Amino acid sequence: MAGAKPGVHALQLKPVSVHDILKRGSKFIKWDEEPNSSHPTLITLKVDPDGFFLYWTGGANMEVEILDISQIRDTRTGKLAKLPKDPRVREVLGFGKPGEGGVAVEGKLVTVVHGNDLVNVSFLNFQAMQEDTAKVWTEELFKLATNILSQNASRNTFLLKAYTKLKLQVNQDGKIPVKNILKMFSDKKRVETALEQCGLVTNRVEGIKPDDFTWEMFQSFLHSLCLRPEIERIFVELGSRGKPFLSLDQLTDFINRRQRDSRLNEVLYPPLKREQIRQLMEKYESNASQLERDQISLMGFSKYLGGEENTIVPPERLDIIDDMNQPLSHYFINSSHNTYLTVGQLTGLSSVEMYRQVLLTGCRCIELDCWKGRPQDEEPYITHGFTMTTEIPFKEVIEAIAESAFKTSPYPVILSFENHVDSAKQQAKMAEYCRTIFGDALLIDPLEKYPLIPVQPLPSPQELLGKILIKNKKKHHHRASSGGNMRRRTGEIDALDDSEGGQLLSNGEEKLAESLVKDGDPRKSIGGEGESDEDEEDEPVAELKKPNSDEGTASSEVNATEEMSTLVNYIEPVKFKSFEVANKRNKYFEMSSFVETKGMDTLKSAPIEFVEYNKKQLSRIYPKGTRVDSSNYMPQLFWNVGCQMVALNFQTLDLPMQLNMGVFEYNGHSGYLLKPEFMRRTDKHFDPFTENIVDGIVANTVKIRVISGQFLTDKKVGVYVEVDIFGLPADTKRKYRTRTSNGNSLDPVWDDETFVFNKVVLPTLASLRIAVFEENGKFLGHRICPVSTIRPGYHYISLKNEMNQPLLLPSLLVYTEAQDYIPNEHQEYAEALTNPIKHVSLLDQRERQLAALMEDNGEVRRPHIHTSFLPFSLAFSDLQAQSTEELKQQKSYLKLLKKQCKELKELRKKHLKKVWALSKEQRYRCNQLRSDTQRRRSQMEKHLKRSMKKNEPAEPVQRQLTALEMELQKQTVQLREWQMQELLKLRQQQHTLEREKKHTHLREAFQKIKETSQECQTAQLKKLKEICEREKKELQKILDRKRQNSIIEAKSRDRDKAESYVTLCVCVCVCVCACVRLDEAQSRRQEKLVIGQREALRHIEEEQPLLQARLERDLEAELQRLPEEICQYLQAKLESKGLRSDALFSLSNHSPSSSSGPPSNCSTPTFPLTPNRSTWNRSLDNSIASLVDSSSSSTPVLSEADIFS
Repeated sequence: MAGAKPGVHALQLKPVSVHDILKRGSKFIKWDEEPNSSHPTLITLKVDPDGFFLYWTGGANMEVEILDISQIRDTRTGKLAKLPKDPRVREVLGFGKPGEGGVAVEGKLVTVVHGNDLVNVSFLNFQAMQEDTAKVWTEELFKLATNILSQNASRNTFLLKAYTKLKLQVNQDGKIPVKNILKMFSDKKRVETALEQCGLVTNRVEGIKPDDFTWEMFQSFLHSLCLRPEIERIFVELGSRGKPFLSLDQLTDFINRRQRDSRLNEVLYPPLKREQIRQLMEKYESNASQLERDQISLMGFSKYLGGEENTIVPPERLDIIDDMNQPLSHYFINSSHNTYLTVGQLTGLSSVEMYRQVLLTGCRCIELDCWKGRPQDEEPYITHGFTMTTEIPFKEVIEAIAESAFKTSPYPVILSFENHVDSAKQQAKMAEYCRTIFGDALLIDPLEKYPLIPVQPLPSPQELLGKILIKNKKKHHHRASSGGNMRRRTGEIDALDDSEGGQLLSNGEEKLAESLVKDGDPRKSIGGEGESDEDEEDEPVAELKKPNSDEGTASSEVNATEEMSTLVNYIEPVKFKSFEVANKRNKYFEMSSFVETKGMDTLKSAPIEFVEYNKKQLSRIYPKGTRVDSSNYMPQLFWNVGCQMVALNFQTLDLPMQLNMGVFEYNGHSGYLLKPEFMRRTDKHFDPFTENIVDGIVANTVKIRVISGQFLTDKKVGVYVEVDIFGLPADTKRKYRTRTSNGNSLDPVWDDETFVFNKVVLPTLASLRIAVFEENGKFLGHRICPVSTIRPGYHYISLKNEMNQPLLLPSLLVYTEAQDYIPNEHQEYAEALTNPIKHVSLLDQRERQLAALMEDNGEVRRPHIHTSFLPFSLAFSDLQAQSTEELKQQKSYLKLLKKQCKELKELRKKHLKKVWALSKEQRYRCNQLRSDTQRRRSQMEKHLKRSMKKNEPAEPVQRQLTALEMELQKQTVQLREWQMQELLKLRQQQHTLEREKKHTHLREAFQKIKETSQECQTAQLKKLKEICEREKKELQKILDRKRQNSIIEAKSRDRDKAESYVTLCVCVCVCVCACVRLDEAQSRRQEKLVIGQREALRHIEEEQPLLQARLERDLEAELQRLPEEICQYLQAKLESKGLRSDALFSLSNHSPSSSSGPPSNCSTPTFPLTPNRSTWNRSLDNSIASLVDSSSSSTPVLSEADIFS
């Protein structure tokens, strides 16, 4: 958004450096006056060596308390620190002790202000042992808290910060509690598993010893917690190809081609040399043996991606990179509206602290709504008029401004007074407070080089360094001031009766507004219209003037007294009449304020004039009065026309305020951003609604692919990412969005769609926002980057909260491309510059094609057009119709084959279940036969023994036993024959089902391939038509240029009219012939493509009956082999058991009435394979084995052959 100084910028930002006193620690007394707070306690206050955390120990429990330094908003000491009011606390701290004054005690106090927003800030109060110690701690802590590099640190630095936090938070036993690690991440089970894999947790209650929890161990834990397959894919793409390393040349190519900004000048910003890449490898590669071979491992590569050299925005863009010596009107200025408010516009507290907090964000324009004090003290105060907001003393606000004005930025602060104090005495008091409290910082007299005369540019921020400027109505001596008493909360409030405003009010607020109208007395006349104007000398003063609903109380300011007028110089507000009047007056020190509705109307009706006005004079935009909830409008709307002071409600951290915070983070947090050059130069005119490329500005093409996220929240929920660009209306693109992760916020991977912003007309005024949300829409974090600063390549984006404070662990890995925009018609030139050798070869090929195309083979020779005049891409290469094999590779066809294969598998699975049931039945019958035979045999043997004891003959019993054996053999054979018959029936039934299914599949496959062919043909014809249209346009352009050149040449030479006419006729003939030849060539190409497509369809039609017949033959052959295959299968099983198999051969010659085929290969139903004789056997063996494995272990399972053993 800023215009950078020319040349290479030398980084002035200082890295984090922790003072020795802070690292060693100091003794302090910690005190608090909050309810339920403990008594003042002696503690030891320290900062870790990396400057991440402020922590202290002390008190009874001796546990470590910790504060993230990035959340510190301010540090104060002496009279600026918070003073205790409780007598007991004061006594402990030494207030009122004899021999020690209060001033000496104040000098030892230190107050640390911290919080995640501007309203709800907290205070930590300490008292040092020595005044010098308090001063050092106050200064050094503030330096650490406001260090811009630490707020935008690398991914590796934030991981180190998380590690430091865990190491600091030890329990009373000096161990790291496991619960602290679990709290840091969302998936507790994965955290516990990773800790176990690293050998860190044996007993969860005991905690981890700090000596065991080293930085290397923490990195190993993170690697176990998140495996990061997406980085492995990147590693492979770059050339590792299965090897565990990248070579030095591969890494050099990656950094200089993929990671380098192609928009940079190669002379000023040369690509890195091998020696520099080698230094990077030494920094991130820990394996010495690989370093010796000039290699970097996957782990080292991952560290490089998260390193400080690879941040998404170069660190120099965070520094003060803008030229700060331009006139004040050439800058966007960070501005606040109704700075004192903490909640809404109607009710709530007004706060002096808000002025401090707003200034500490880098805001350079704040607002003071001043009202007349009561008679008893006659002290002016600040509040929102005609509302129930509280009052704060004017003097305290001025003191707070003096305290915090230049702590964050040294550049000038503008105080925008909305002055309703109609008392000359109190206005004089206000002026006196400004003079005495601000001292030399208050700019009263104009600078000698910049007198207040027409056409005199405004001074620069650099020349106004450390100065405070007053914006207030100015009294001119030839005007008579109109005054009158002003009472707060009196008069009617038109804003509340306005229809738009009424819709914004809640029921409680409507009742409040009604009570204000009923109880208030009509206020007396209020002079002026909010801003002075010399030409309105005789303007009548309206009685009972009502505030405008949009402008609020700004329309009811009073005239300034002499004392206040003398404080006004370069920021003199006047009522805006028209741009013509402003140009006529040409007083650059005069500025106008626009309520957002009026500003929007002006923007739409006269955008170019608005831009021109803002080149010389300042303008301020403020929210309409009906925004009673303190919501904000989008500031980008008015930045687009160059409005400098776009004032927002800082207490509301909505999207507009987040955008404002993110944009003004750059240029050193100075609060000033230099506008783009054409918004400053008077010889350039700019329409903010343009969709075309701006003269002198190179548009950009931005592409971003969100690859993955890391530790996005500590809850196990689904998350998604939104990507937006804010800029000119033509550049603004909203709500590109990834899919929502499936309950994974720890390490979700997207890596699918690339979001493309094809043409960003004005990249210096555009900002990219990447935001992460929970699946319910809750905001988690975001990052805002100016488009002109984005580095291409693979980068981590560490996220920030609504207040633009860095979050500890949440980050995104993205791939970005940012390059100069190239229109479609110039793409070939860009490709030619990128690869000139390929381009020359292509030109030769085109010349040969055009030579054949443009010359006539008939008797009449037509004019020839040489290809050197055609530096464009004519796609004369034929589009080939897709063959059957190519059509079979289409996704829709392959998907159908997969579905058919699945159906066949399901069919066979059901068949195998029936076979298994038959096997169980056979086993049952066999066991029954055995038990019956064994029972009868036992009875006969007992009878035989009795007969032998009685000396009876044994022959009858022997005959019975022999008969029993023969019966057993006969029944066994019958049982085998039954098994074979049943098995054959099942196979025949299965064959029938498979036959029908395969025929159906074949029909479906041919129908699908026909549909696919039709779709591909339609797409090819459409593509060919587009190519032809493009060729015609390009040819017409070149022929038009040749015709124009011929006309110019004919005019320039001394020729008669006849000769000139002939020349023009020849030129026209050339053009006509060229167009005819192109039409003929295009017709031939289209005809050839259509013929090829018809041939492909004919081939498909002819192939279908052939494949159907082939399938039928294969199935019939399989049917004939069924009995033989079943016999062979059972015979092999019986022989493996050593049993007879004679009975099996009786079935081998049976002819079945119906048939079915064995399971065959289903991968390609179009080309069924003929299986060998053992295919079904192996299939049945394997399938039965799988069924056996899946059955209950309590039931013994046997194959068909096992039943006879």
